[in-house]
Amino acid sequence: MTLEPLCDWDDAFANMKHVANSGELPAFWAARAAAYRADLQAGGQRLELDIPYGNHPREKLDIVWPDDTPRGIAVFVHGGFWMRLEKGHWTDFAEGARAKGWAVCLPSYTLAPEARIHEITAQIGRAISTAAGLVDGPIRLSGHSAGGHLATRMLCSDTPLPGPVFERIAHTLSISGLHDLRPLLHTAMNRTLNLDLEEARAESAVLAQPAAAAPLTCWVGGGERPEFIRQTRLLTDMWAGLDVPVRCEVEGDHNHFTIIEGLREPDSPITAAFVDSVTQDQLQHEAGADT
Repeated sequence: MTLEPLCDWDDAFANMKHVANSGELPAFWAARAAAYRADLQAGGQRLELDIPYGNHPREKLDIVWPDDTPRGIAVFVHGGFWMRLEKGHWTDFAEGARAKGWAVCLPSYTLAPEARIHEITAQIGRAISTAAGLVDGPIRLSGHSAGGHLATRMLCSDTPLPGPVFERIAHTLSISGLHDLRPLLHTAMNRTLNLDLEEARAESAVLAQPAAAAPLTCWVGGGERPEFIRQTRLLTDMWAGLDVPVRCEVEGDHNHFTIIEGLREPDSPITAAFVDSVTQDQLQHEAGADT
C-alpha cells in the first residue's frame, strides 16, 4: 500500500515563494560576483578560473587566493536544488575566508536532469580532490542548501574522497543543508531530479554512517522554511548519537538567502564557523549547551 503524503512538500521547499522579490536574486548574485572578480583582478590579487577537474564542461572550479601563503583550502559548494546556478554566482562569498588567509575553492557541477544526485556527489569528491592537490594544509568544507547536502556527503562512510584527502578535513559547515532526501520524492521538482527511494536513502546523510568523527556544524536561519530547520536539527541529532562532534546553530531571523550573506565578511559568526579553529571538545561543549 502506498501512503499519500500528509504534507505539501512542494511548499515545504519553496524558498522563493516565501521571500519577497527573491526571483531577482540570481541576476543580482551573478552581477555582484562579476564585480568582485573584476575588483580582485584590478587589484592584482590572484584569481584562477575554470580549473578542470573532469571532462564535462561544468566540471570546473575557481580558486580565490589570499594575499599570503594559504592557511589551507576552504571549499564552498553552491545550492540550487542540484538543478540551477553555477560557481560564477558566488565568487564574492569567498571574501570572508579569503581575507582570513584561506584559498577558497568554488566548484560547479553537472545539473539535473543531466546528472543524477549520486553522480553530482561523485563530482564534488573529484573537485575537492583536485583542489586539495593545488593547496596544502587543512581542508574546510561548506555548502549551502543542496551544497550543504554535497558537503556532508563527503563525511559519510561511502565518501568519494580518497583517504589522504579525507584525513585533511578539519571541519565541515552545512548551511541550510538538505540531509534527508526522501521528502523530495513527493515534489514536482523530482520530475527533474529523477530520485527514486533507493537513491534518496543512499544520498541522505541522516541515514548514513559517518566515516569518522570529523567536526560538523549545521547552520540555518531562524526565518527559513520549517523543513530546512527540521533537516538541520535532524542531522545534528542523528550524528550526535554516532559520536560526531556536532553543533547546531539557528541564526536570528535569516531566511534561506540572507543566511549566507555573512560569508562575505571576515568578522561574521558564519565565517568564523567556516574557517576559524575549532576543536572537538569545543563542539561537544557547545552542543551540550544548546540542548
